[in-house]
Amino acid sequence: MCGIVGYLGPRSATGVLLDELSRLEYRGYDSAGLAVLDRGRLRVVKTVGKVRALAALVERDPLDVHLGIGHTRWATHGRPSTPNAHPHVSTAGDLAVVHNGIIENHAELRARLTAGGAVFVSETDTEVIAHLLAAKLAGPAAGDVGRALLLAAAELRGAFAVAVVAEAAPDCLYVVRQQSPLVIGLGEGETFIASDIPAVLPYTRSVIVLEDGDVACVRAGSVMLSNLAGESVERPARHIDWDIHAAEKGGYEHFMLKEIEEIPAAVAQTLRGRIDPAGQVVAAELGLSDERLRAVRRLSIVACGTSYYAAMVGKAVIEKLARLPVEVDLASEFRYRSPILSDDQMVIAVSQSGETADTLAALREAKRRGVLTLGVVNVIGSSLSREADANWPTWAGPEICVASTKAYVTQLVALYLLALHLARLNGALDDAGVAEVTTALSTVPALLEQILAEREQIADMGRRYAHWEHFFYLGRGLDAASSLECALKLKEISYKRAEAYAAGELKHGPLALMTPEVLVFGLATQRELVDKTLSNLQEVAARGARVIGVVRAGDNVVTGQVDEVIRVPDADDLLMPFLTVVPAYLFTYYLSAALGREIDQPRNLAKSVTVE
Repeated sequence: MCGIVGYLGPRSATGVLLDELSRLEYRGYDSAGLAVLDRGRLRVVKTVGKVRALAALVERDPLDVHLGIGHTRWATHGRPSTPNAHPHVSTAGDLAVVHNGIIENHAELRARLTAGGAVFVSETDTEVIAHLLAAKLAGPAAGDVGRALLLAAAELRGAFAVAVVAEAAPDCLYVVRQQSPLVIGLGEGETFIASDIPAVLPYTRSVIVLEDGDVACVRAGSVMLSNLAGESVERPARHIDWDIHAAEKGGYEHFMLKEIEEIPAAVAQTLRGRIDPAGQVVAAELGLSDERLRAVRRLSIVACGTSYYAAMVGKAVIEKLARLPVEVDLASEFRYRSPILSDDQMVIAVSQSGETADTLAALREAKRRGVLTLGVVNVIGSSLSREADANWPTWAGPEICVASTKAYVTQLVALYLLALHLARLNGALDDAGVAEVTTALSTVPALLEQILAEREQIADMGRRYAHWEHFFYLGRGLDAASSLECALKLKEISYKRAEAYAAGELKHGPLALMTPEVLVFGLATQRELVDKTLSNLQEVAARGARVIGVVRAGDNVVTGQVDEVIRVPDADDLLMPFLTVVPAYLFTYYLSAALGREIDQPRNLAKSVTVE
């Protein structure tokens, strides 16, 4: 969740570090700090609050330095405070560390190091790394920072990416990665460190993505890599061809609105090259033979948060089209329920970042059990994309807002295409059946553009209902699956209480909550289920709840029975998850903007959840 940055080179290190940190703000954080070498002496500046607060502190006492590390912290151990902010320093104050992840054995290390004379000033797990490094430097590593980091890393349990600056190594930064993302950007006579690629894009397009167990000595213009055993390793530099403006607001007030606007283009990008002129799915990217996929007789999808709700839609679509049984698991629960896995199964891990700790753990468990794994992921080069047996990228492009929008919709596209490919291979659909659905999918970008062009009604609704406190999303079939994501977005961004239920479950509890203070969104777009959904909406209306119907254009059955309507373009039932979620995103955005919420970085949340 936290953001790590580093820099060595001719530029002002503080300027680069602050800029890099600002580009990682989307990850979510509550404090920020820098550690630099100023004429060979360690200087640390840190504070609670935003990067701009840190920048203000630096401006009061400008530093002419060319080497340093920085950090944005999201609290895990200890409340947000300046002592708990990174970087953390040794007792002697001659080295500093920043860390993303979690040290599971921090308590026992803290006790041992305290007994050895270390003085702790924070409540964090990270501080043990600084004191452990100091102990190694004073003992078996004999002043060798790289050797000390290898010895210290061997004693750490958990997930960690760590960067170190030390007076004993005035021309080098040291980093280590274990189950937490870290990249190194290569410039001309300068080198950059970051938790995520967007932080280095203004400076370089050449990036080394570190693997688990990698340790690096990073100098201005050079990188030396080894594994935890101290053996030299090589990692190829990757060229990143993202448009840098895709990671910037481009005139929008918030990244969220920009990314909602980008959904049609992102859908088109995910479809591009994956449907041939005959309407069949082109699946060469998977790298899996038709024979291998025909052997798959059941699937498990593991994911968290928004990706989990995409998986719920994916389950319904895969079962409908491919006639294969699908289980969907919260990745955080998958390992702990002793899942039954078999040779004829494929485990699909869905993640926007590809670094979600629980999803990676579920993927690794499946691989340990010898099961075929597939990653549906947006960030190529992420841990998930490297570790899965095969990949089906979403190609959504950079997504900066913590709350996912375009990544969710492109996950749906990827899962629909996978469903069609499997359906053709196992004979559940013939070529004509596949072509019918791919032709419909190809219309989605234009349909979404139509919704965006007519947003003012939804914007007005968002502003008018900003003072309401209780929201429900109801639906049946694919509408029920979509309602989960609609409710989640409202919770994340507005901080309002929002629930989602299959409409048929109302009488089993939720009906007790229906009062005139509740606003209900009734998703009623599945043709065979409209009458049943309408019956449920009449039940909540009879209890005084206010009802907004989300219906197809031209639907006059539901519209006469609800207080207001949101109309989406008339299209195939299968397409409705694309068309109902975008109005929900817009409603959430305008309601939250009316409340003055911090939309791109909602409280307590982070973009990439890299700890369990």
